[in-house]
Parts: sequence; structure tokens; C-alpha cells
Amino acid sequence: MFLQGGSYRFFFVRGVNKFVKMDAPEVGRVDRAVEHIYQKKILDNIACLSVPEPARMAVYEGLSTCPEIEEVGGESAAELVGLLATRTYQVSQESGGRIPFAAIKEVVENLVHAQFKEVVVSVFKGGNSIKISDRGPGIKDKTKALEPGYSSATTDIKGLIKGVGSGLSVALGAMTEAGGSLKLDDNLDGGAVVTLTVSGASPEPKPTPVSDEPAPPRLSKRQKKVIFIILEIGQVGPARLATELSVGLSTAYRDLQALEGLGLIKCDKHGKRCLTDVGVDSLDAIMNSA
Repeated sequence: MFLQGGSYRFFFVRGVNKFVKMDAPEVGRVDRAVEHIYQKKILDNIACLSVPEPARMAVYEGLSTCPEIEEVGGESAAELVGLLATRTYQVSQESGGRIPFAAIKEVVENLVHAQFKEVVVSVFKGGNSIKISDRGPGIKDKTKALEPGYSSATTDIKGLIKGVGSGLSVALGAMTEAGGSLKLDDNLDGGAVVTLTVSGASPEPKPTPVSDEPAPPRLSKRQKKVIFIILEIGQVGPARLATELSVGLSTAYRDLQALEGLGLIKCDKHGKRCLTDVGVDSLDAIMNSA
């Protein structure tokens, strides 16, 4: 980060190239600036700010035929997580699958530990079985990895994920509630494979007391598409949404107002909409509704 010789210190980090006298008052300020840039560089190295390697998705119609292959990429790790989780969920749903979005998202976020190396997502016929594999360092203690509180997250990756050891345990909980399972395996020649599986039939409903909670709102196909677009992009305004949907600005605005009125999205001070916690929690029920 710096060289020191005699009474001068030379800083040579990206964005700072400067000789500073050791007794100059600006030494401390430049030191802090260099440290800030260095920390950002650490994030670059794990692809939080640089462009990560794209993931490959294989969609199987049967084990006797070759899968359809597509690549999912993003300009940053955060964008790749959002796009890959959304696309995986879409493909599963379109095939008739019931794997919850929460489980998919947590497993995809966990790929940061592998620095997104050689990520392959396999979606099998019916959409009820998904394998997410990587070529990272693997998971040594698979039992503890599924328990809350155990984490291998270091400071340099906590800018992207929660890093408190909750990811895989939340995914397991979501799969259990859906009547499914989560399995951890070693990949060939290094890395990990996470398999999410639910049965094709919906689980028998458990007898529960009558609830006063309202049923999930029934949305039109276009409004569901709006939810997917916001989920994929993160934040969207009426103009961008109108372009994505190929509709008029007034139509896009009405859809946003309707979803905002249902509490599924919220508007920031710049007029852009994003999903609320209620919107995220209701995602599976909304997409599975008629």
C-alpha cells in the first residue's frame, strides 16, 4: 500500500499515487483514504464490485435427453444473485415445481463462499428437483452448515450476504415447510452440491384453526410479471416498467399503484418501487395462485 524511505512516504494504491512528508498533517488523511480503497479492492476480489463469472443453467425434460443450456450473468455479485435466484425460480415454476423462492435465494447467496466459481444450476423435469453446484472450497462440516449460528463468512464478504450463519438453515426450514428436503454433497474434484427436492404432489394440509389473516391477493398475469421484473431488477420506476412490459406509461403506473395498495411494493423518494417484506413473503403463494 505504501513505501517509506527517509522522511517521505509514497502511497501507490489504485487512485492514490503521492509522495507525502512523514511529518505532514495530511499523512493520516491519505492513510485513511488508502485503507478505504484497499477495503473496496478486497470486495472487488470476491466479485462484489467486479463482474463475476456467469452461471450455467441446465433444464432437463428427461434424463434420456440433453438439457437446454443457458447462461445467467450479472455486472456484480449482488446482481448475479438476484438474476440467478429469480431465473431458477421462474424455470421451476414454469415446469410445475413447488420449491419455495426463499430456499433458492438462500442457496444462491451461499455461492459467494465459492466466489461463484463454475456455478451450475440443474433444474429437472417437473421443477421439483434442483441441484446447485460450484467449484469452490466445499463444505467441510455439512451437519453444522445446516444449523443456525455456524458461519465461515469473513469481513470481506459480509457486504453481500448477512454472514451470520443463517443461510442454509433458512433454506432447510423453507424446504421442510414445503414438505421437501435439502441435501449437501461434495462435488467431483472439489466444491459443493446442494440439492433441493419436493414431492410432485402438494402436501396434505394440516388441520389448523380458522385464521383471520387474508388470503394472498389474486393478481393478473401482467401484475405477476411486474412482481418478477421488480424481483429481478431490484428497483423500477414507471418508465422502465412500461418499456419492460411494452405497455403505455399510464398502464404501468396503474399496475404499480395497485400493487402498492396491496402492500406488496413500496415507493422510495425517487419514485422507484421495490418489494416489501410482505411482497417477498407472499411470493410463493402469489405465483401459485390461479
